[in-house]
Amino acid sequence: MNRIILAALAALLGAGALAAPVTYVLDSKHTYPSFEADHMGGLSIWRGKFTSTSGKVVYDKAAKSGTIEVMVDIASVDFGIEKLNTHAKSPEIFDADKFKTAMYVGKFSKFDGDKPTEIQGKFTLHGVTKPLTLVIKQFLCKESPMTKKEVCGADAAATFNRSDFGVNFGDKYGFNQEVKLQIQVEGSPAT
Repeated sequence: MNRIILAALAALLGAGALAAPVTYVLDSKHTYPSFEADHMGGLSIWRGKFTSTSGKVVYDKAAKSGTIEVMVDIASVDFGIEKLNTHAKSPEIFDADKFKTAMYVGKFSKFDGDKPTEIQGKFTLHGVTKPLTLVIKQFLCKESPMTKKEVCGADAAATFNRSDFGVNFGDKYGFNQEVKLQIQVEGSPAT
C-alpha cells in the first residue's frame, strides 16, 4: 500500500513540475529581429535585421501566462550594404554609440488554447520607451531532431512610428515613418 501511495505522490509531483513556468533562453543564432522601412516616400522598401540579440521567455503552458525579454545590440544592424549599415549606426539615425541597445519587455496577453497569440509590452528604442503590442503569428514547442532537447519558437510582428522614438531620419524628404517589425525567436529551457 505504501508503494502505491508513494507512486501516486511521485506522479502528482511530476505532473506539478511539468505545469510550472519554464524559462527559455533565446538562441542568438536563431533570433533575428528584422524590419521594413520606407525609402523616399514610396520609392522602395528597405529591409534590415539585427544580428546580435539576447533574452529569455518564461512560459507557463498550463496557466496560460508568460513573459518575454528581448535585447538587441543596435550596432549589429545589417541592411546587407556596409555603407548603409555605417549610416544607420550614426547619430543621424540610431546613434549606436549613445543608444547601444533596443529592448522589448512584455507579457503574453492572449491565447489560442495553450499557445500565446499576443504580447502586450514596452519597446525601448533610441532612449524612448513606449507601449507596443506584438501579434504572434506562429508558436511551437517541440523536441529538436538535432539536439534531442525541447525548443520553442515564434514569429511575432508589430508596426510602429519610428519618429515617436526620435528616429526620424528622412522625414523632411517625405520618408514614411512607419516601420514593420518582425521578431523571430527560438529558445531552449535554461539549464
